[in-house]
Amino acid sequence: MEDTVDIAQLIHRGGIFKNLEGNTPQEIYAKISKMIDLPDSMTSDQVYNALCAREEVLSTAVGNGIALPHARAPIMKDEKDQRICVVYLKKPIDMKAPDERSVFVMFVLLTHNSQIHLKVLSSLAGLFRSAKFRKALEEQADEPVLSALIKELA
Repeated sequence: MEDTVDIAQLIHRGGIFKNLEGNTPQEIYAKISKMIDLPDSMTSDQVYNALCAREEVLSTAVGNGIALPHARAPIMKDEKDQRICVVYLKKPIDMKAPDERSVFVMFVLLTHNSQIHLKVLSSLAGLFRSAKFRKALEEQADEPVLSALIKELA
């Protein structure tokens, strides 16, 4: 298994979704789970249920207007199916973030195993510490901009 994860590649596989409407995480998850291009082995209901089940345990909001929705256990069967979907919300929602900021962007993690999941979380945490990266998120940066920043900050 490789030691690094290619966040830009995972985002490329997952896609970027803008102006998603919803007033609760569950409403957002219902929409995004139907929009994600999933492998044949997965259904949108499986993704929706996994994201909701994890959110019920503890908010996935991490601060700075960012949330990291994910399943409690890896749900992708193959490493090649892993992805991160970047979801910009039409209007921020309250997800009980530690800094009490409303969430305006979600990085939906769909991973293959726990080790990769933890590496992705660690890599994203590093990116989120960058004011330049956070500013790009606030401006709803497209994939080329995010990819360039990820390479620059790696």
